[in-house]
Amino acid sequence: MTVITIRHRTTYTYEEAVSLGPHRLMLRPRESRDLRLLSHEVTVTPKAELSWSSDVFGNAVAIASIASPTDRLVIDSVARIELDIEPWPVFPIAASAIRYPFLYSEDEWTDLGAMTVLQYEDPADRLRIWARGFVRGEETDTLALLKDLNTGVGAWIGYREREEEGTQSPSETLDRGTGTCRDFAVLFAEAARSLGFGARIVSGYLSNPDDPDTIGSAEAGSTHAWVEVYVPGAGWISFDPTNRGMGGYNLVPVCVARNIRQTIPVSGSFAGGPAAFREMEVEVVVSR
Repeated sequence: MTVITIRHRTTYTYEEAVSLGPHRLMLRPRESRDLRLLSHEVTVTPKAELSWSSDVFGNAVAIASIASPTDRLVIDSVARIELDIEPWPVFPIAASAIRYPFLYSEDEWTDLGAMTVLQYEDPADRLRIWARGFVRGEETDTLALLKDLNTGVGAWIGYREREEEGTQSPSETLDRGTGTCRDFAVLFAEAARSLGFGARIVSGYLSNPDDPDTIGSAEAGSTHAWVEVYVPGAGWISFDPTNRGMGGYNLVPVCVARNIRQTIPVSGSFAGGPAAFREMEVEVVVSR
């Protein structure tokens, strides 16, 4: 077992005092059989009232209501977690799903619902044709196919940091040949869905102190995006196309969602002059 501390600070600065609308926070690590949350504290400056709830995916969401006008907003999240994840997990895939293509059961298909539906338009069927290129023959090993697709995204696309908000569509990522972890995750999830898999986007933290060259990791840690694919018997399997990794050994999930726009860690609004906003800074430190 490994105990990890995650410090995540988001700072907004303004040229003048502004009135802040409610801010939506998704910062609490998502507990599971492999992850136990030991403690979690969120501090907002200026003082805010926090109201906690769960969204449709079971993610923890806090709404911060800030009454005082301010020229600086700081949101500090500190979490201590205990991880119990094997670096090389074995996935007990059901006999019915070992070979691709396979059929989900009626209940699985119904419950996966929107997780199997493409989120971006693909009128020329380009994404499906690209994804089909990883299918070896009329029938192939399911896990090998997903591994090849995961590795293929990293081989086709080069990692490039991008400061602007938003995520590229899969077609844009294929055209440009570069992207961030968000773009890698969206491309992989959509490609898996085009092949008939249920897939969901995961947002959280990446930490790999044993390998400082891990793509997307800024020294002591960083926010990160990856994908989980549902395979009968094994359940949700994590794939990190940015680093061509499988399994959640270096990944700390905070939230899962159908679309990556549903995984923003901090979002909100302010009322002020047209040039009031100065900058936003994000600092993440993941330590063991």
